[in-house]
Amino acid sequence: MKIRLYGEKMIPESLISKTLVIPGKKVSLKDFGTGWYQYKELKDIEKGDLKKEAEEVLEESKNSLSSAQSLLWANDVYSVLIILQGIDTSGKDGTIRHVMSGVNPQGVEVSSFKLPVAEEIDHDYLWRCSRKLPPRGCIGVFNRSYYEDVVVVRVHPEILENLMHLPPVKKDEKFWNARYEDINAFEKYLVRNGTVILKFFLHISKGEQKKRLLSRLDNKEKYWKFSPSDLEERKYWEDYQAAYETAFEKTSTKWAPWYVIPADHKWVARTVIADLISTKIQSLNLHYPLVSDESMNEITRARKELNDEKN
Repeated sequence: MKIRLYGEKMIPESLISKTLVIPGKKVSLKDFGTGWYQYKELKDIEKGDLKKEAEEVLEESKNSLSSAQSLLWANDVYSVLIILQGIDTSGKDGTIRHVMSGVNPQGVEVSSFKLPVAEEIDHDYLWRCSRKLPPRGCIGVFNRSYYEDVVVVRVHPEILENLMHLPPVKKDEKFWNARYEDINAFEKYLVRNGTVILKFFLHISKGEQKKRLLSRLDNKEKYWKFSPSDLEERKYWEDYQAAYETAFEKTSTKWAPWYVIPADHKWVARTVIADLISTKIQSLNLHYPLVSDESMNEITRARKELNDEKN
């Protein structure tokens, strides 16, 4: 079975739709696969054959993305914001490197958001991300984002009490719902002003995370990647799953939906994300700006002048 379609869309909609978090629907991450074998359309295909074709699709998507980025830049109307979230070791850094490797680096900015620094703490939680939003014609990639403030902070409410300088208010369901509403309003505002938002959750199994953590401990070239906090946070696996499920349920909207990407196999995640990004930009139906008659005359004169020039 081929996983590509005719035309610009290279992965069948029947597969892509299974990664979409339907707005307004209750979310359980157990309903989303972490590998390719959970999909009946793919489970009978040999892994080697599927991987080979996925790599071909990834290359085609990267080429399409490169062309789409040129149009995005030339039109100077839309910007694209890509948000990547995921449990530790889910492959966010590698996905960025592989998917964005074919685009012009001048038109892409990658921003990583870890624990906030003093200046960021003195502002609202959306502030540090809003400063890094992509300008028109460009692509911005958020490696983690303001969603940390409804996931990590919800799993560890002590962060709110000990680190964030917030007015005294009860941190109950009303508090969290207000944050979800703020995020939805913020994203709707961005979309209305020409920002295309693509939100991806790299979904890995607990077993796969264990395997990746062990690889950091067993390979001296990966020692630098390991942090004791990785093991500590792993103890909160179910809490993180629940926090993400609620966040997706509350913030997957028609204007900025979430996609839960199977990421146990990195080549699957990279292929699906690259296809989604390139397809979305192509759907904007962008064209290179028309040249005025006056500019066309100048081009004709310049061409003639250069052709008539004596070496």
